[in-house]
Amino acid sequence: MTDRTTEGTPFEEERRELIEVDDELMQDIEDIVRTRSDFLLLNILQDIYPADIAHITNRLDNEEAEYVFGLLTIPVASEVLLELDEHHREYLLKTLPQEKLTELVDAMDSDDAADIVGALSRERAESVLGTMDVEDSSHVEELLRYDESTAGGIMAKEVAVVEPDDTVKKAIRVVRRMAKEHKNIYNVYVTDENGFLVGAVPIQSLLLYAPNKRIRKIMKSDVVSATTDVDQEEVAQIFKKYDIISLPVTDTAGKLLGRITVDDIVDVLEEEHVEDVARMVGSDADEMARRSPAQIAWLRLPWVLLTLGLEMVAAYVVHRFDETLSQVILLASFMPIISALSGNTGLQSAAVVVRGLATGHVDLKRWWNPVSRQVQTTMIIGSACGALLGTVGAMWHGTTAFGFVVGVSMFLSINVSGIVGTITPMISKSFGFDPAITAGPFETAFQDVVGISIFLSIATLLIQFL
Repeated sequence: MTDRTTEGTPFEEERRELIEVDDELMQDIEDIVRTRSDFLLLNILQDIYPADIAHITNRLDNEEAEYVFGLLTIPVASEVLLELDEHHREYLLKTLPQEKLTELVDAMDSDDAADIVGALSRERAESVLGTMDVEDSSHVEELLRYDESTAGGIMAKEVAVVEPDDTVKKAIRVVRRMAKEHKNIYNVYVTDENGFLVGAVPIQSLLLYAPNKRIRKIMKSDVVSATTDVDQEEVAQIFKKYDIISLPVTDTAGKLLGRITVDDIVDVLEEEHVEDVARMVGSDADEMARRSPAQIAWLRLPWVLLTLGLEMVAAYVVHRFDETLSQVILLASFMPIISALSGNTGLQSAAVVVRGLATGHVDLKRWWNPVSRQVQTTMIIGSACGALLGTVGAMWHGTTAFGFVVGVSMFLSINVSGIVGTITPMISKSFGFDPAITAGPFETAFQDVVGISIFLSIATLLIQFL
């Protein structure tokens, strides 16, 4: 997200309003775009937030999106570019004139500029950096050296800084100067003469003290910070734990390098969530945009083969119970129901634990807590599903024994699935594997084996009553 203001443009923030981009509005915009009616289109867009303009642009084809984007002022276009989906952004980055691309990048905060430059080809990136302001380009080049999923990769270089012996008056002057180009200034950071972080002053505190008051008298010296190598998920946990909206980033020696604001953390949480969900099914969050079909197939194939192997075990289990199935063929009709419901319960359990491990709510040292809670939960779910399915089975087959077999099997399968779904991510984490990758495919296929085994074993033991 960019922090740049749009003062002095037709898109002044006070004139913007929230809108719902419905089908009727999109139809009107598409008609205007086709007729290339610049004035009418600008009349619609000038009151809309950049995020909504991006949403509209994402629903147009490449050529139409390029036309709409070309009408925007640089400050607004720089914000819209950051909000576009991967496909449209990639297209515009390839087609935009070099001069305009440089202007757009120059209008962004350093962290956003680094994201855009990092997505360019090497030649185009070098050209953009070469024509930018020297200080801005050096900031971007520095950020590009950090892993994009670390504190260094998501921080911005723009920071309001003063020294301990400076006055409140000077700190206010620093904030005013910075606020001309940047929003979301929550703290003034205090460094010594060598640039090492020694304190912080919240913006509101500057309004409470006399202009001649020394910063050292009002600053907080116990500042929460992160080093550049801290993973972005851990950074998000720091924000949550300490209930902060801005975090200074330092090197390992404590020298102030930049800051991370809460809007960056919202993006991190969304990114991590999408990544975890994608990995739960043995996939990758960015694969469709960045990989070839052959690479995507190679990425998914190991998990597909793992699932195939476990399902072959399930097929063998079914084969071992051919005689039972031949005597009571209706059993086959309930096998997919038991497998599906128990598998779904296991996936839900795994998803909760994977997220808990990522956010710190699940502690491996106290592993029994999530297991205990999950057992209590699946006991309730299993009882409800077992009773319902058992009743249906009894009515369908006409015997109470059949309903008992189906109901008990459903109850046991759901509980086993919930426990397996809970402990699998924790075991993976303890061995150093990514729990989001291992949990989904393994749990689903494993539960097919377990669920079918439980069901047919009980049916075989009670075959004389069916």
